[in-house]
Amino acid sequence: MVYSTTDLKRPDAGDESRNLPVEQLIRIALERGEGMLSSTGALAVRTGQYTGRSPKDKYIVDEPSIAPHIDWGAVNRPMEPERFDRLYRKALDYMRDRELFIFDGYAGADERHRLPIRVINEFAWHNLFARQLFIRPTEEELGTHRPEFLVIDLPGLKADPRTDGTRSETFICISFERKIVLIGGTEYAGEIKKSVFSVLNYLYPFRGVLPMHCSANVGADGGVALFFGLSGTGKTTLSADPERRLIGDDEHGWSDDGVFNFEGGCYAKCANLSAEKEPQIWNAIRHGAVLENVVLDPATGAADYNDTSLTENTRAAYPVDMIPNAVIPGKAGHPKVILFLTADAFGVLPPIARLTKEQAMYHFLSGYTSKLAGTERGVTEPEATFSACFGSPFLPLRPKVYANMLGEKIDRHNVRVYLVNTGWTGGPYGVGKRMNLAWTRRMVSAAVDGTIEKANFTPDPAFGLLCPDRIEGVPGEILQPRNAWSDKAAYDAAARELVERFAQNFRKFIAR
Repeated sequence: MVYSTTDLKRPDAGDESRNLPVEQLIRIALERGEGMLSSTGALAVRTGQYTGRSPKDKYIVDEPSIAPHIDWGAVNRPMEPERFDRLYRKALDYMRDRELFIFDGYAGADERHRLPIRVINEFAWHNLFARQLFIRPTEEELGTHRPEFLVIDLPGLKADPRTDGTRSETFICISFERKIVLIGGTEYAGEIKKSVFSVLNYLYPFRGVLPMHCSANVGADGGVALFFGLSGTGKTTLSADPERRLIGDDEHGWSDDGVFNFEGGCYAKCANLSAEKEPQIWNAIRHGAVLENVVLDPATGAADYNDTSLTENTRAAYPVDMIPNAVIPGKAGHPKVILFLTADAFGVLPPIARLTKEQAMYHFLSGYTSKLAGTERGVTEPEATFSACFGSPFLPLRPKVYANMLGEKIDRHNVRVYLVNTGWTGGPYGVGKRMNLAWTRRMVSAAVDGTIEKANFTPDPAFGLLCPDRIEGVPGEILQPRNAWSDKAAYDAAARELVERFAQNFRKFIAR
């Protein structure tokens, strides 16, 4: 078959559905019954059956030029080119005579590395999501825009596992040779952004750029901090610091010139959101933002962020420039500090620890955290897991490719690295408590500004991690995690179990 990134517009359409402004997309979405306005003017929508990503329904087309490089397995499932062709033809047939919406933009804030993309959507609100999350070109840039990758997003198109060879009706298929992403059978808009992230995670290492699942901010002195972590560990919350400027909340590249945001927007978790604890995110949820699966008061339209009856994975998508101190465009220098965020459901990791270079590489490859409820289909409570490079679901290449690049950059730029537990303390999930956000903010601030280094550091007996003995504003008893447990024997048993889990997981990297 012949593929082109320019031929897949609506077969009967002119330019009226291309690159529509925010106001028009909102109006169309409301007219079509796709959502309703909240009291702050955000477009509130529901994503139906699927309120999180479907990682088991993601495929990479097994093509000759890319096959030797892909880390095939449970994360990167192969799809035969013939099956992709069949789905592609079904997509063409499905799109015929339907109203579609087209967004032309970029992934990558650095002009030297950015990827021109085109997103075609069945839903107006999905197109609004893409417009707010990716980088929006100027009118002048639109005139010369030539997409190098195409994303076709058709929630109403469902696969037939018997004939299409998929696991279910849902599919997210990436063809690197054809430069096309096909998404169907799910209304969850996060699949759009994460599929492009997966594309960049393949392309960038070959160009000497390290792609990273992290947020980033920068201080008045130009010092950049990176926050690695899976969904729900605090990347967005902790990087939205009124004392620092936000570069981006989720996906970045690290080139020889510094760090740059992949996106033009933020995708924040909203469960239990409050103006007091997260004022920047709270104030960004206004006209032009998209609220996913957030319950509204039927009388006033006010969002109830404490109501997670639809899903724990409630979300807000908004342009990054809705954050008052955002860096536009999202570029800055080389990092001075890296923080690995983990939501430890065992409750045994220290709330903050300094890592040696060797420990940093170990914990980066391990990527330990807990999947939080709702972020993936079927996850209803925190599940301890290991996700290499804190982003395994989005990494087409072998983890050591990314880890080696990170290690080289840590050495070259003399970066300090810390592990931060935003999960549980005083006991495991169900017994202990989630780490106090105010304390975590103080610990992160101390790490970023360097004042943490004034403390004395003592090795944690279970993991050997160097824990500070004091941080201003943080109770001293929680800094050594064993001290926070009333049942010390229970802590010792839980710590031994997690140490063994780490060791068992890491054996797969030694074997390769």
